[in-house]
Amino acid sequence: MPISAVLIVKNEAHHLRECLDTLTWADEIVVLDAGSQDETCAIAREYTDNVSVNTDWQGFGIQRQRAEALARHEWILMVDADERVTPQLRDSILKAVQQPPAVYSACRLSWCFGRFIRHSGWYPDRVLRLYPKAQASYNAALVHEKLVVPGDLSVQRLTGDLLHYTYRDLRHYLEKSAHYAQAWSEQRAAQGKTATLGSGFIHGLACFIKMYLLKAGFKDGKQGFLLALLSAHSTFNKYADLWIRTRTSAPEKR
Repeated sequence: MPISAVLIVKNEAHHLRECLDTLTWADEIVVLDAGSQDETCAIAREYTDNVSVNTDWQGFGIQRQRAEALARHEWILMVDADERVTPQLRDSILKAVQQPPAVYSACRLSWCFGRFIRHSGWYPDRVLRLYPKAQASYNAALVHEKLVVPGDLSVQRLTGDLLHYTYRDLRHYLEKSAHYAQAWSEQRAAQGKTATLGSGFIHGLACFIKMYLLKAGFKDGKQGFLLALLSAHSTFNKYADLWIRTRTSAPEKR
């Protein structure tokens, strides 16, 4: 059965070529750009004619839905530009699409700050990425979007890793974290949710304990310690942003 490899991108010129090199076996590559200001679209067009641009950003969920709609084939493999499909995963995908329709998860292995992270709650990081277009689709969440799987569709596991080159450096981590914190707090505020700085501190502390101790982040060396600290900080920031949005007053006029 033919497969459409689908990507949503923005300013991914530094990643995209290496990602697409691992997808040339797919029957179709679909790239939906959100308004890149670098060479992302030019690189994408070296691999496929199915390159579109939609700058009306309404969140990750909506953008993935738009990208799905551009795919011509029944099977969709959703991939991010900072990911790489390994040969073992590719072979598993090609076998899976010969079976009855199902949703398939891939095990994602992330490279961060100089090493692959095999603990810290990061691995095995199972993500749903291969699915029949007519029977499953992404929800409309602004951030942390999820694939909605109908009850009559089973979830199976692929073999092989999906390599994830998540952060280029510390600045990239902090910028990405701030973006997600803002989107998360906007979504929660729209739902009528509130937060306190105390709840942010407690969630941040719990995040560190979970990652570094319960999920054996200490086995990831110095990177594991750094990631636990940064994740705790990012967790606190989400709640702090929500507190600022919902509990603080507008500037006084003089």
